[in-house]
Amino acid sequence: MKKLLYVTVLLIFILSLNFVHSESLNEPKMDMETGLVLEASEIKENTNSEGFVEKFQEVKVKIISGKYKNKIVDIENHQSDNDFYNIVAKKGDKVVISIEEFEDGNLSINITDYFRQNYIVYLSIIFILLIIVIGRKKGLKAVLSLGITMFAILKILLPMLLKGRNPIPLTILISIGITVITMFIISGINSKSIAAILGTSGGVLIAGVIAYYIGTKAKLTGLSSEEAMMLTYIPQEVNFNFNSLLFSGIILGSLGAVMDVGISISSSIEEVYNANKKLTRKELFSAGMNVGKDVMGTMTNTLILAYTGSSIPLLLLFMAYETSLMKVLNLDIIATEVIRSISGSIGLVLTIPLTAFISSILIKRREKKETDNII
Repeated sequence: MKKLLYVTVLLIFILSLNFVHSESLNEPKMDMETGLVLEASEIKENTNSEGFVEKFQEVKVKIISGKYKNKIVDIENHQSDNDFYNIVAKKGDKVVISIEEFEDGNLSINITDYFRQNYIVYLSIIFILLIIVIGRKKGLKAVLSLGITMFAILKILLPMLLKGRNPIPLTILISIGITVITMFIISGINSKSIAAILGTSGGVLIAGVIAYYIGTKAKLTGLSSEEAMMLTYIPQEVNFNFNSLLFSGIILGSLGAVMDVGISISSSIEEVYNANKKLTRKELFSAGMNVGKDVMGTMTNTLILAYTGSSIPLLLLFMAYETSLMKVLNLDIIATEVIRSISGSIGLVLTIPLTAFISSILIKRREKKETDNII
């Protein structure tokens, strides 16, 4: 049964590729490749005809990927006045280079960034290995569910949003789908998983509804980040509803923590019942709530700290310039993050009684069926 579930899930996601493929654009794309710095000069200065001082490096780079692999090129690596944005190359560095080929065959090659991809891959491998080593069979299931989650977001949710689909129903469906598949893979198809799925889905939906309602009343624009504003200039010319995109982000941002709470409550009630099958539904519900109260304190901190951690530079700016609390709280960017974190936490807290209630009902109903079958 479990093997059939895995095969079915994978087939569904593979077949879904036919519906979410991206439309190709007619505009030519600049090739991004990897290069190895063979030589790099010190930063030089040159005064142009207009009197401005230009800073640059003379860099010899060997292209180590793509169409021009093994080709050695000389690049003028220009520097700005802001050191934070400069890419200062050194011998032995791996860098990302942009290659633009013109109709006459000439190439325009520039260094665009440091090559960081390897370190991300190494860290990901360590993470996956730790999950498998510590979790064993459960760890493999966790890796599988993580892969499906990433697939659902990158290959279904984002492409569909880019085609102008309504983010609200799309995000709800994707979130419920991720929850169902994750719970069934990790815990199997049983009352424990069903209770966790229903509790998680309810908590996430509550968080989203609260955030959407309060966000509308507070007149949040959904354009508090630079990335959101840049979406207005993308070549696909999609007319995004940024309030709905904000809702989408809140749903996804709280989903992981809410799923964690849902399965924790459902599993604890299941274990309590297995230890003492004479407990009533009310006693099972109370046991789940007792566990939930302990989980609640740490998990609400998880969401609050996650959102706060990403805003530390901004918060430091407010503190440095002694910005008034009234001004801070009324800024769109701050109000967005506050509503996002509190809405997610409310959804998380309400997941506890919701899951405990559903789990206690399903367990006693299962017990009744088992008793009837024996009779």
